[in-house]
Amino acid sequence: MMQVCVLGNGQLGRMLRQAGEPLGVTVWPVGLDADPQAVPWQHSVITAEIERWPETPLTRELANHAAFVNRDVFPVIADRLTQKQLFDKLQLPTAPWQLLASRQEWPAVFALAGELAIVKRRVGGYDGRGQWRLRPGETDNLPVECYGECIVEKGIKFSGEVSLVGARAKDGTKVFYPLTHNLHQDGILRASVAFPSASAEQQDQAESMLSAVMDELGYIGVMAMECFVTPAGLLINELAPRVHNSGHWTQNGASISQFELHLRAILDLPLPRPVVSAPSVMINLIGTPRSWEWLKLPLVHLHWYEKEVRPGRKVGHLNLSDADKGHLSASLEALLTLLPEEYASGIAWAQLQLQ
Repeated sequence: MMQVCVLGNGQLGRMLRQAGEPLGVTVWPVGLDADPQAVPWQHSVITAEIERWPETPLTRELANHAAFVNRDVFPVIADRLTQKQLFDKLQLPTAPWQLLASRQEWPAVFALAGELAIVKRRVGGYDGRGQWRLRPGETDNLPVECYGECIVEKGIKFSGEVSLVGARAKDGTKVFYPLTHNLHQDGILRASVAFPSASAEQQDQAESMLSAVMDELGYIGVMAMECFVTPAGLLINELAPRVHNSGHWTQNGASISQFELHLRAILDLPLPRPVVSAPSVMINLIGTPRSWEWLKLPLVHLHWYEKEVRPGRKVGHLNLSDADKGHLSASLEALLTLLPEEYASGIAWAQLQLQ
């Protein structure tokens, strides 16, 4: 029997478990504080839904497990400093950046960044947390403890955000989904739109960059890369060494979901390129109670995380896919009447992408 233990028992681990069931693969999402004796890790392949974790009895056991896939890669990508250094080593394009070591560096920072600097914690911080947008005269807003623990980037003027989700097998074979267009608001992904084919120039550049990263790290499994679209081409924003929110549309919009693709890669199963034959839209459900009314719309697929509903918390997502863009747009219009008003801008953005 094939078994996989997922370090972390959030929604990504839950969806990996769901993807394993049709394959006859048993997937065990486990919390960081689980009793090692209660987890069948000794005879499992180990993966993770998170980039970093504290030391616990379980993580101490897993640290020495030979079947912990990408164990030594996670620390490199989890720290934005070493992640940026990796990009520089591979000569991959990013926003100009530096380590923010002290207050005395601000004049040099703004000489490089211009009028807007983006400060990010080296570790932790997601969905807009642990990040600051600062202009000259606003630097006192940055907590003192951030110095030495943050990087700072030049604020980039970009026309859009895209992500590439791909997977690499143990033999180096790589497959990719088409680029996904993303809308972030307040640092949180609100909506994604994907098409069967993307701009050939952007797709080729993105695949080349993500391939270079995965090959350099000897990475196995699904990895996601977020990029800014600029007149000069794509600039890498960040990496995620795992299945990713912007790839959730693949559950209903591709022949193989990102979750199954990850399991195939880490278990050394066949890894064909997924087939995408129709446009897809994903709407994140953020702090919104579940409504069965959504299911009255035939194109809507609900993925609910069984989490307590709290403001700003991702509690599920809705996937829609159809070969007719008009049908997709009409379904989004109908969905708009079933969601709170804060979803209006995201749905309007998605409809604009479908035109």
